[in-house]
Amino acid sequence: MRIADLANQRVAVWGFGREGRAAITAIRAQLPSLPLALYCSEGEVEAARAFDPALAVFGHEPDAVVLSAYDVVVKSPGISIYKPAVTTAQAQGTLFTSGTALWFSEHPDARVVAVTGTKGKSTTTALIAHLARSLGVRTALAGNIGLPLLELQGQSAELWTIELSSFQTGEAGPVELAVVTSLYEEHLDWHGSRERYVVDKLRLGDVARTLLVNSQQANLLAHTVGHSDRRLFGDAAGWHVAGGFIRRGGREVFPVEQLGVPGLHNALNASAALAALDLLGYDALAAAPALATFRPLPHRLQPLGRCDGRDWINDSIATTPAAVVAALESLPGREVAVLVGGYDRGVDWAPFVEYAQTHPPRAIACMGANGPRIEAALRAGEVTCPVIRVADLAAAVEAARAVTPEGGVVLMSPGAPSFDQFKDYAERGRRFATLAGFAADATGIDGLGIR
Repeated sequence: MRIADLANQRVAVWGFGREGRAAITAIRAQLPSLPLALYCSEGEVEAARAFDPALAVFGHEPDAVVLSAYDVVVKSPGISIYKPAVTTAQAQGTLFTSGTALWFSEHPDARVVAVTGTKGKSTTTALIAHLARSLGVRTALAGNIGLPLLELQGQSAELWTIELSSFQTGEAGPVELAVVTSLYEEHLDWHGSRERYVVDKLRLGDVARTLLVNSQQANLLAHTVGHSDRRLFGDAAGWHVAGGFIRRGGREVFPVEQLGVPGLHNALNASAALAALDLLGYDALAAAPALATFRPLPHRLQPLGRCDGRDWINDSIATTPAAVVAALESLPGREVAVLVGGYDRGVDWAPFVEYAQTHPPRAIACMGANGPRIEAALRAGEVTCPVIRVADLAAAVEAARAVTPEGGVVLMSPGAPSFDQFKDYAERGRRFATLAGFAADATGIDGLGIR
């Protein structure tokens, strides 16, 4: 469905975040007289009416009866397609679409590399764009990474590098190359089950001419074995990491220690980006030196600096236990107090407990709604380091400051979403920076848009 197809339809927009605002703007640009309804939170009503006085604004969540009154509902990504109100309205004939789906319909000929994965997708997407631009390619960086595609409606690029969350992968149109960085358990509250999460995440492969996946994940390999053109990164025959270098086969290409982002997992993300360039027909070897100038994305193992004799690292984007393990692995030999916990989605913390059993950090502060459950798992696993139970982020920071020696590291890598205490991970990251003694100004991502 294209935007023009909304003409003469009863249309509602559901959600007034950045995606919702982008959808309203794009629809108005093509169909200025189309009546539009908006469903948002009560606290957003005034801002929504100021944004577009012609909107019919409703400050509540629509139920199935309300949704069934519309021909088309343009929903924001965070609204699950499995909500009973949605499935009931669909059965009554209401069509649900999104900004992502509308953009793909509007740009059927765009050259797209789309990236998804439980972890690593934002950094890998940004790396692909950064490397392509180093070769002089006019490249767009957009999607779930922080810039809705419809905000770039009407603009052109030689290459579109697009990050898609598991909420969006089923909304993509045909893509030349899809990259899947990892596959763990996440967003069970949106998808309803781990099995459905996997299926939804990998829908991107259904629309991809070529599918590039992480060879080091057996689960991911098993679920993608049937793709007609599946390629691998992370294996010795192609782009991979070994002996302190990013390599292409047996050739040493780039020293890991010179990467602009820390951690072996980021070296693997860089391998994925270089493999993607290769598959797109660009000179990946010529682009590789630009890895040294890539800046870490905010809230992703972001070094804030040294304060009170301790190094502070903001990894607020870490919303799975596996991401916490990766963060700790990026700090070998350091005395690390790690802050974990947040909104409880019911995921299994066993991988983190197992890591802490063999690689105990200096201390673990368990905070937030699932803090008690994490603490119980750590104590049942007889983890030998101090395990501190606190109520919130502020208390966790103070506890970590007290137990971390001079020269040590305080790492916030929650392994859980932020919704128990904060609007999103970015707000949580900014609050951590402030509590640690830094200005909370590192909130933007370099390179968004078209360059």
